Amino acid sequence: MADTRTPSDLLTAALPDDDARALYRAILRNGGRLRAAEVGTGEAGPLRRLVEIGLVVPQLMDASYSAVDPRSVTDRIGADIRLMSARLLAEAEQLPDLLGDLTQAYDAASHRGNRPTGVRYVSGMEQIRHQVDQLALEFRDEYLTATPGGACPVAALPDRLNHALRYLEHGGTMRAVYEPAARVDGPTVEFAVEVTRLGCTIRVLAAPFSRLLIFDRTVAVIPAAADNTSAAFVEDPATVAFLVGVFEQQWQQAEGVNWAALADGGTEPLVHEQVGRLLSQGLTQRAIASRLGLSERTVAGHISRLRELYDAQTLFQLGWQMRGARTGESNG
Repeated sequence: MADTRTPSDLLTAALPDDDARALYRAILRNGGRLRAAEVGTGEAGPLRRLVEIGLVVPQLMDASYSAVDPRSVTDRIGADIRLMSARLLAEAEQLPDLLGDLTQAYDAASHRGNRPTGVRYVSGMEQIRHQVDQLALEFRDEYLTATPGGACPVAALPDRLNHALRYLEHGGTMRAVYEPAARVDGPTVEFAVEVTRLGCTIRVLAAPFSRLLIFDRTVAVIPAAADNTSAAFVEDPATVAFLVGVFEQQWQQAEGVNWAALADGGTEPLVHEQVGRLLSQGLTQRAIASRLGLSERTVAGHISRLRELYDAQTLFQLGWQMRGARTGESNG
């Protein structure tokens, strides 16, 4: 019969519970021996556990139990775990061969094995979504997306949320750029709250931009028709690198959003008001940029406008004046 235990099972089996630990310490205090006749009420179970683990061995000659150095137990269990891990690793190495026929069938169906590293075109919204989903499963590290339009289609939100959550839960990172109108669309705001809670960052860009998806800086997806019914899947390294640069420029220009505040029914303060509030609290330009999810250059632009508004010569003076303005104190 095959051994179905895992290394975790072995480790769990090697660890005594609190009662067994307490009994082991009591045996040590008694010179490392416990006579069978001295086993107290309620100690039979913990004693049996210590014997199973190997921390205590029975001495049949004099009807007693002797404590064993835990190092010998850890050495034995460690060797078993290493042996089992080696076996599992060997089995893992065989997986590609065991599923080789299915892999070949998949590559043949998707033309993945010999697809060009240039541009391929996909038509039809359903087929485009399918291809994008496949990319999200294949490239799991970084997902960049620029999505114009104020609101996400309500019917598509459950699928988008499900895909985003799976991507993030598997350790991938996501950054997205939306139009400012997304901040006033309830379903889109709720979606943003859910995905940002798991680590996605969504900014808004008050400038025209085109739809763009990039997976692991390896494959980019761009519209091939004005109505988005056709898409170009770009794998040419130079072209993808250029599109990554375009996205990064848009990302630097975009502004962070407090999606949770919007979902709670509040109104999000204007960005320069947020910058001013944090500046008056003594935060540095870099700290403010990190807190709001903005670039330092964007924060510097807001600070420059605030200095003009408050006629401040230095950041210290600006922070002092803004703090006074918020508390009603005179700075004169």
